[in-house]
Parts: sequence; structure tokens; C-alpha cells
Amino acid sequence: MQNNLKASRRSGVDAFLAMDVMSAANKLEAEGHQILHMELGQPGAPAPKPVLEAARRMLEDGRLGYTEAMGIPDLRTAISGYYKRHFAIDVPESRVMITTGSSAGFNLAFLAGFDAGDRIALTAPGYPAYRNIIKALGLVPVEIEVGPDTRWSLTAERLREEHAKAPLKGVLIASPANPTGTMMTPDALRSLVEACDELGIWFISDEIYHGLAFSMEEETALRFSQNAIIINSFSKYYCMTGWRIGWMVLPEALVRPVERIAQSLYISPPALSQVAAAAAFDATEELEVIKQGYARNREILLSGLPAAGFEELLPVDGAFYVYANTRRFSNDSKEFCQKMLQETHIAATPGADFDLVRGAGYMRFSFAGPTDHMQLAMDRLKDWLR
Repeated sequence: MQNNLKASRRSGVDAFLAMDVMSAANKLEAEGHQILHMELGQPGAPAPKPVLEAARRMLEDGRLGYTEAMGIPDLRTAISGYYKRHFAIDVPESRVMITTGSSAGFNLAFLAGFDAGDRIALTAPGYPAYRNIIKALGLVPVEIEVGPDTRWSLTAERLREEHAKAPLKGVLIASPANPTGTMMTPDALRSLVEACDELGIWFISDEIYHGLAFSMEEETALRFSQNAIIINSFSKYYCMTGWRIGWMVLPEALVRPVERIAQSLYISPPALSQVAAAAAFDATEELEVIKQGYARNREILLSGLPAAGFEELLPVDGAFYVYANTRRFSNDSKEFCQKMLQETHIAATPGADFDLVRGAGYMRFSFAGPTDHMQLAMDRLKDWLR
């Protein structure tokens, strides 16, 4: 009997090239080569001491079981306090939802706020998983190209133009952004959020790189609208990628719908990670030292990449990425990155991950690793491209 079983159409999303680069880099590393990892947005530092101590206590004394789908009260209270301290904004704990990393937050936001076929605007360049999750859930990603005329950010005017062509149901924006590290000014963010409220469009604010701003002020979309869907994570500033723990701040209308969906999809976030994450807010001094290391790495790349011949770098306001134009060297950044990995043992991500139209002319360098590795990478690049 012939087997006609096959994968679904919704599974046909693009590969995440950063992960493919990591696999190739790991293979070379296993062969004994020193690889300078600049492909992933992963902090080089471990989780801070208060987090590790809280986890140890939980493992020794606690019972790891299910929690409420919304998360443990201590963590939700800590997150509410974070918004009060950092932004002077009162966020009721009832609107805070703990998630299995920010990735689960995006799944929940898309499922609770949208129906199949709804159109969601994204910027290009942008994080590829947005596009892939949206497509896998039967929604329609609408990628809007941004450029230097708007500091690589989406404007309210451009949003209105796209909405007039065919109605949008949502907009997803990150500030600081991945892959560029570019941030929106508070005024630009306000204008975009208010336009969404006026047009009846859900505004999803990816704030997972908050805490990692270097050259301008960071702002939360909560400042401008109670309808904004906020997604954040302990992965980046808090150095907890593998703990898979994040959070959402939800509009009142979505609290119960998101909770119901989460109960069935995830039951609850990991109990150990929740207890550990509550202690992360006590680690500011340690985390700021790590951030100072990122700032040093940023300066190394901002001087080292132009010295190696990369003439166009996008504004690096925050996060830990530099998005660089490769066209002086190659019009195929995927091939260029593969060759660079093989010949210099520097792993970086081709721009095709982040921009389907212009990405062949760009690549992303992560500077989240050790400072000595960043300097060595710049030295190897200069020698290789000389």
C-alpha cells in the first residue's frame, strides 16, 4: 500500500539560518578548531548568582510540580514591581502572564488575538521566527521594508499606507531590534502605538532586549496604550536563555483568553525557572557589570568592522548585534558567511535570515561573547579581508 502521509503545508517555514550556522560551527569545534561564536544572540555569561542560589534551594527543598498557568504569584509580583521601578507605571499582577520563554509569548499572542488569515505587519530586516510562527499558525506576515530614512524603524505614516492597501489586524515591533540593535525613539514609538489604537490594530511590543540600551533611552509601549501586548524575557539581559522563561503584560480583554490557551498548550511554565527568575531582579549589580562588557564589545566591533572594510553598519543603539553591509565583499552573504567560517573560524549569521529581499547583502554579528573573542575576531577579519 502506498503511503501518502506527508508534512503539513504550514510546516513549510524557512530554516532558521543562525541555528544552521551554529551546527556547522559546532562540527568544526568538535574537530578541535577554536570557533569565535558570533552567530547567536546568547549571553556569554551564566545566570547571575541570586538566580543560581534560588534554583539550588528549590532543588534541595522544594517540590517541582505544576503551577498556575499564569505563573507563580512571587514572580508576577516581581515583574509588576519592575515596571514601577523602571518606568513608574502601575501594572496589575492580574495582567502579568509568565511564559515558557518569549517564544511561547508570541504563540499565545498570535492565537489569542488573531484568526486564520489575519495580516500582521513586521519590519524587514527583522527576527525570522516572527515570520515563521505567523505562517505556521495560518496567519499572514506582511513584511514592510525599513531603511535609513526612518532609522530602520516603522513609522505611523508607513503603517497607515499599508493598512489602506489591505487591512492589518496586528503590528509586531522590537526595540531594541534584532538583527540591527536599532531602537525607536519614545516619540516614534508613541506615534506608532497611537496609530494602532486609532486603526483598531493590535500592537505587539517585543521588549526582550530591554536593559541592553547603550546610546538612547528605552521605553515600553505600556506608556502609550493599555491595549499593547508586551512580550519580554529573562533570556537576554538576565542571561537565562536555557531556562526558557519569559513574560507578557496583557490587555484586560486578552487575559482570560491567553490563560485558557496556555492551560492546554503548556499547562504551566517550568516551576524551577519561575522560582529562579524571581531572584533575577536582585542581581542588578552583577548584570550591569555584564552589560559593561557588552558595551566594550560594541566599541570593539564599531571600530574593528570598518577597519576590516565593512563600510555600512546600521545604528547599534541596544541589544548585542551589529548588522553590516557585505556588498563590498559579496552579494551572497550566505556564501560569504560559510566561507568566513571555514577560513577564519568566525561564525556569524547571513542577512537572508532577517530580510528576504535585501538580506543577501548583509550579515549579523553578535557581540554577546567574551571580550577577548571579539577582539580576536576583528583581528582575524582584518587579516582575512586585507
